[in-house]
Amino acid sequence: MKTDSQIQKDVIDALQYEPSIDASAIGVAAKDGVVTLSGTVSSYTEKESAASVAERISGVKAVVDEMKVELLQLHERTDQDIARAALSALEWDVQVPHLRIKMKVENGFITLEGDVDYRYQEVAAQNAVRNLTGVKAVINLIKVKPHVSPVQVQVKIENALRRTAELDARQIRVDVRDDKVILRGSVRSWLERSEAERAAWAAPGVRVVQDDITIAA
Repeated sequence: MKTDSQIQKDVIDALQYEPSIDASAIGVAAKDGVVTLSGTVSSYTEKESAASVAERISGVKAVVDEMKVELLQLHERTDQDIARAALSALEWDVQVPHLRIKMKVENGFITLEGDVDYRYQEVAAQNAVRNLTGVKAVINLIKVKPHVSPVQVQVKIENALRRTAELDARQIRVDVRDDKVILRGSVRSWLERSEAERAAWAAPGVRVVQDDITIAA
């Protein structure tokens, strides 16, 4: 089992290895497997990428993101410029039902609202605007509208888990309550935990995934 100092070193090394991240201004702390990232980054994309890199490290149980986005002067944009670019990005993305999405931009923070049929459409809307110049954060309030029964959702998720080579589906229990999915059990790594979450989110009508899966030592 890794010590916190080993986890901290692995996260630092991984951040420095990732070419899309300037790790020089990012602080890393680890305690009981929980990694806290602090400091500054130059874009929202870099902030998300750093958190994603940390999540993939063996031994990491959770990541606390305290990084702040400080845009380069070259990347400063007005809210009006960001709004125009974001509207175009949503309209041009074939996975986004853009007519059902509402948006607000304030101080570089984009808030998305509306409703969609599938989780992937919600994610596509967020991804469409997250990389735009001037964006400091994306607040995703888009809702997924349920349109299938909980029993159907549970069967779809359980079948998806069995099809995933990286997972031992027998170690994961699925409980569906209306539009909420609760995952329980034990897996060997954060990657397997993420795969189970991905399978749950892929089911139609799922609006909330409560991941209570533990990572075995």
